[in-house]
Amino acid sequence: MFPEAWKYSVAKSVNQAIRWLLNTHGSAFDSFSSGILGLLLWVQGVLVSIPWWGYIAFIAVMAWVATRKIIPSIVLAVLPVFIGMFGLWHLALETLALVITSVVIALAIGIPMGVLMAEAKYFAEFIKPVLDAMQTMPSFVYLIPAMMLFGLGKVPAVIATLIYALPPVMRLTCLGLQQVPKPVQEAALAYGATRWQLLQEVRIPLAMPSILAGVNQTTMMALAMVVIASMIGARGLGQEVLMAINRIDVGRGFEAGISIVIMGIVIDRITQGLAKRWDPNRK
Repeated sequence: MFPEAWKYSVAKSVNQAIRWLLNTHGSAFDSFSSGILGLLLWVQGVLVSIPWWGYIAFIAVMAWVATRKIIPSIVLAVLPVFIGMFGLWHLALETLALVITSVVIALAIGIPMGVLMAEAKYFAEFIKPVLDAMQTMPSFVYLIPAMMLFGLGKVPAVIATLIYALPPVMRLTCLGLQQVPKPVQEAALAYGATRWQLLQEVRIPLAMPSILAGVNQTTMMALAMVVIASMIGARGLGQEVLMAINRIDVGRGFEAGISIVIMGIVIDRITQGLAKRWDPNRK
């Protein structure tokens, strides 16, 4: 048995820290929550205003741009029709709004942070253990502080999804910038490029395939979080899965699960195709 004298619990300190944050900065968290909710409702309003066939046409065009293949483009465009046939179109739009909001915030934070990691070695050494913890921490754990700080509903779901999906884009942005060939950078510097010009016009464009791969992974991880986020009131397709589990309704769970899979396949194939087309080494 582990020695009793060595046991020490941090649970009490963590709970005290959360209560202190709520007591001293509660208004700031309320303002932040209002901003996130406003963005989410605006995105959802835009998505709801688009007719169903508009999504089919948009997916077909984006799939063609990404793959340049007719059959895959048609298949990807037809797949979302099954979501409508299952009667889950509106819930799918709620899920899509949550994913888009989380991913936009994650990219707004993650890409600049990834650039900073590539530019500042000491910052990278500091932040990598944090990213390791974010990726290895069970996703259910993110729900607890998000729920305590922001209550129940869509906002804590966005926050928990953001934390869960942020590391890939940071890591892959940093990796892409670090893998830009040194001779190319030296040639740009020899022609008089400043450090900012080197980053903006040489390193970021050449690192774009890796950055887009990070966008793909971040989006897929955000989509994977929707079922878990439904436990704190995120609604959407995740709520259907949760209700199917509670009622042991296999058919209902199957329809909701397939709908999430369809969304994942469409997003994954389009973003992967765009990343490949941006690759300067692509033949």
